[in-house]
Amino acid sequence: MSLSFHRRFTASRCPGCLWRKSPLAMRGVLLLNAIFLATFLAAGNAAATDVAAAVRAAEQERIEAIARASQAAVAIFAGEAGGGSGVLVSADGYALTNFHVVQPAGVAMKCGLSDGKLYDAVLVGLDPTGDVALIKLVGRDDFPFAELADSDLVEVGDFCFAAGNPFLLATDFRPSISAGIVSGTRRYQFPAGTILEYADCLQVDAAINPGNSGGGLFDAEGRVIGVNGRASFEKRGRVNVGVGYAISSNQLRQFLGCLKGGRLVDHATLGATVASADDGRVVVSDILESSDAYRRGLRYDDEVVSMAGRPVRTVNALKNILGTLPAGWRVPLVYRRSGRRQEILVRLAALHTSGELAKIVAGGAEPEAPPDGPPGNPDPDPQRRGRPGDPAPHGAGKKPEVVLPPALVGLYEPRNGFTNFHFNTLERDRVGRQMAARQPLPAGDAIWVMSGRLEKGQPFRIELSDRRATIDLPTGTSSIDATGELDATPAPPGSGGLLAALVLWRRLLREGAASLGRTTYWGTVPHWSAAAAGNGSESTAAPGTPGGARLVDVLETAASSVEGRFLVADDGFILGVDLWPTPDADPCEVRFSPGSGWPETMEVRHGDEVFDRFRIERIDVEAPAGDGQDDGAEGPADGGTT
Repeated sequence: MSLSFHRRFTASRCPGCLWRKSPLAMRGVLLLNAIFLATFLAAGNAAATDVAAAVRAAEQERIEAIARASQAAVAIFAGEAGGGSGVLVSADGYALTNFHVVQPAGVAMKCGLSDGKLYDAVLVGLDPTGDVALIKLVGRDDFPFAELADSDLVEVGDFCFAAGNPFLLATDFRPSISAGIVSGTRRYQFPAGTILEYADCLQVDAAINPGNSGGGLFDAEGRVIGVNGRASFEKRGRVNVGVGYAISSNQLRQFLGCLKGGRLVDHATLGATVASADDGRVVVSDILESSDAYRRGLRYDDEVVSMAGRPVRTVNALKNILGTLPAGWRVPLVYRRSGRRQEILVRLAALHTSGELAKIVAGGAEPEAPPDGPPGNPDPDPQRRGRPGDPAPHGAGKKPEVVLPPALVGLYEPRNGFTNFHFNTLERDRVGRQMAARQPLPAGDAIWVMSGRLEKGQPFRIELSDRRATIDLPTGTSSIDATGELDATPAPPGSGGLLAALVLWRRLLREGAASLGRTTYWGTVPHWSAAAAGNGSESTAAPGTPGGARLVDVLETAASSVEGRFLVADDGFILGVDLWPTPDADPCEVRFSPGSGWPETMEVRHGDEVFDRFRIERIDVEAPAGDGQDDGAEGPADGGTT
C-alpha cells in the first residue's frame, strides 16, 4: 500500500477526521450507538423480568401442587406395631399403602390427615407379592384425594416429591415433604429371599426414610406416580443415601379393582421361563405343558418379542412386565418362530398358591419390611430400639385378635381366600345394580328366543328358558337340560359349551348376582375387542393397561358344576361370558356387542378357533307354553322395527 493511499484512507475513515469533515454525520453515528445500547439494555431488563416472573409462577405452581398432595397424604398409626404412610385415591376414603405397613396393624388402624383429624380405617385388600395394601378411611364421603397419573410417561430427570410420615414425626398429621428427581424407570428389585417383588418400579433421589413407606410419590402437578416402598440406607445410622423405589401408579391401577373387591391378590406367571440367546434374543428355555401359553402355541426356543404391548429385549424386561400384572389376566403375547411372527392372547397363572399367600398374611412367615431392611438383621445400635420408624419387634407381624372400634363394626368379614369379604359383597352388589338398571326384565319363566344370521349368512335360532336351552344351526340342533349339571355336554359340538354359557347369562340377568350360585366380584380385567389378538379395545383405555385395552368389572360364579366369569361394562351391559366345563380345559368365550338394549352381535371362541359369529336380528320374550299371556316385549335386538 502506498503512503499517499494510506493518508487518503485514514483521512477519510478516522473518526477524528470524520468529525472534522462532517460533525453532523458523527453525531448521527453516536445517536445510533446510544439507541442500540438503550435497546439492548431494555431487552435484557425485559428478559430478566420475564425470567423472574416465570420462576415465581413455577414456584407458586409447585407450592400449590405440594399443598394438594399434602391433603391426600395419610399418616398411618398401628399402635405399638409402628406405622407408616398412605395416600388417598378416592373421595370415599380408599387409600393405598404398603403391605408391610399394615401387616402388623391387622384389620383396623388409625389414620391422620393434614386437617389435624384422626380417622378410623379398615383393611380392604392385600397384594403381598407387590407389597401393596388398600385401606378405607371412614367418617366422611368427601375426602381429599390425589389422581393416579400415567407412570409410563414419567422420564428420568422429572421433578418429583414424596409426602409421608418418616420416623412417625407427623404427630400433628401434617406430612413431611422431600423433593428430588426421577433417577431411573422400570427398575426391577429381586425378592431377596421373600415374596416381596418390586417390578417396573421408579427410582428417585427424593429422601425416602423409614415411615415414608406406603406414602405417595407425586409429579410436579401433584398427581400420584407411585407409592414409596423401598430405599437404600447407610447401614450404621440408617441414613438415606438417595436411592428410593416406588411402585408405579400403572401397576397400582391394574390391581386396584381386585383390591377393592376385598381380595387376597396374587401376581402373574407365564408358565414358562426365558433366557438370553447368544445373539441377544430372549427365548423360551422351559415351558409347562399345562400352561395356557403352551395351549396357545408357545414352545421351547421361541423368541418372545413383546408382551402386554411392551417390547421384550431382556430377561429382566419380561420379569418387569409380569410383575405388574394380576394372576388371571389375559394379555397379548407376540413371539417369533423360524422368522414367522405369531400373536396370541395368554391367560396368566398365579405365581403362588392361595395357601402360601394366606400363611404370609397370617404372619406364618415374616416378609422383608422395606425400607427398614430384612427382619432378623442385628440391630447396629441397641439404644435405638423402640424409636419411631424402627422395625417392629420379632412376632409383631402376626395378626392380632380382630377387635373393631365402633366406627368399623360391620365393615369386616373374614373368609378364606379374601382379605375382607365385606367389600367383595359391596362391589358385587354395585355391579348387580348397574346390570338391573340397564336391562329391566319381565318376571316369570319367560322364554327368550334369539334369531338372526351367522357370519356366512345361514339362519340360526336359540331358545332359552328355565328348563331347557336349544340352538338350531345349519349343522343340526343341540339341546341341554338347564335344570341339571351344565358340565355334562359342552353343546353345541365345537363351541366348548355355548348353551351352558347362555343359560348362566340368562340366569344372571334374571336372578341377579346375589342369587346365582356362589358369585363373587373378581376385580377388573382388560377387555379386548373381538378382533385379532393383541389389537386392544375399541373403547376408552385406562392409562398403562396392556395394549391400550379398557378395564371392565368381572363377576365370577360357580354354579351347576361349572365355573364362569362375566365381563360387565360401566353401564351394566354384559360384554362377555367365559365358561369352564372343566377347570383344566379351554373355556367357551362369548363376546357380545351392545345395541340399544339387547346384544347386537355375538362371537363365540373355543381355544384358538372362532366357533362362529352371530348377527342377532331379533330377540322375542315369550310366555311359556300353556301360560296364555305374553310376559314381555318382542322385537329386533337393536330396538328398531322388524
